[in-house]
Amino acid sequence: MKRISFILLFGCSAMLSLAQQSQPKPSVPRFRLVGKYELPHNPLFDGTTVGGLSGIDYDPEKDVYYMICDDRSEFNPARYYTARIQTNEKGIDTVIIQAVTTLLQKNGQPYPGIKQDKYHAPDPEAMRYDPKRKQFIWTSEGERIVKQKDTILQNPSINIIKPDGTDLGAFPLPANLRMHATEKGPRQNGVLEGLTFADQYKTLYVSLEEPRYEDGPRADVMPLDAWTRIYKFNTNTRKNTAQYAYKLEPVAYPTDSAGAFKVNGIPDILDFGNNRLLVMERSFSTGRMACTIRIFLADLNGVENVRPKNSLKQNPPQKPVQKALVMNMDELGIYVDNVEGMTFGPKLPNGRRSLVMVADNNFSKKEITQFFLFEIEE
Repeated sequence: MKRISFILLFGCSAMLSLAQQSQPKPSVPRFRLVGKYELPHNPLFDGTTVGGLSGIDYDPEKDVYYMICDDRSEFNPARYYTARIQTNEKGIDTVIIQAVTTLLQKNGQPYPGIKQDKYHAPDPEAMRYDPKRKQFIWTSEGERIVKQKDTILQNPSINIIKPDGTDLGAFPLPANLRMHATEKGPRQNGVLEGLTFADQYKTLYVSLEEPRYEDGPRADVMPLDAWTRIYKFNTNTRKNTAQYAYKLEPVAYPTDSAGAFKVNGIPDILDFGNNRLLVMERSFSTGRMACTIRIFLADLNGVENVRPKNSLKQNPPQKPVQKALVMNMDELGIYVDNVEGMTFGPKLPNGRRSLVMVADNNFSKKEITQFFLFEIEE
């Protein structure tokens, strides 16, 4: 009744205001944990060690998951696994590895191992399947080791392969992703970790795990301007069309001793529609086995394209990515290991979408290959 009186009193302008209010707003997701599952430590499959699962993607047509392994060909050649994850209303019933596929170089041969050729061994981190083109995109972080007697500089890469692992080329990378012996460009082990398609596979977003030297310091326990970048590519031209500034959260917990290792960065991203991304931030601090996994809803609408800016420290972004925390896995009250990959899974029995995550055990006996199943409430 009050709304009707308001319209009669204020006329057309109020009617316009009400029409604007009635427009559907983009949904803000909430996540409910349905269940989790753990693989045995480093099981063997078809002569390979199953571990180091750094990325995951769901193929609804075949009802299977593809998981890239971040083994630098130390245990076995660079590869990805195909698996079936059986779920029900109580969670994940089982994870069945069905196939392993070797990633191939341009010459059709497997990549060299880090022990055989440390200058050319890849570091696979992320992978997504493109059902329109029937091909995969996967990223390698490259390498940056600068020592007096031995310097290794290997640029990161965004690679294209057939389902059988055959090389189909790569995306040309912008100059600001080249490795340098001086403190310029990407940091070691903080490069291309997140990957997602958008706009019906017309767009590819790739995220930088940590800030480039020119863009800001690494995240710390106190708030800093730790600017990293999200790169936008046109999948038809393979050109980088935009870069967006994204500020990392502080490291979640202090270390157990001064100067010990700590990190917070982006291990994965996932398109959520309407120019929005789910962004996973993973924090780890020495002295605490569990990782802190936070999921943010990042809005790219109206964000400044910082592609022309070589340094975000010297030239800070005017309109960076806006983000909102939608889940902190610390609040689940369970042990959460090194989660690095996420994908939308099949619809649950109640009709809602699911989200599946995987943790990379780094082939370590102290870490666990975990799978998590979430229900998405929108």
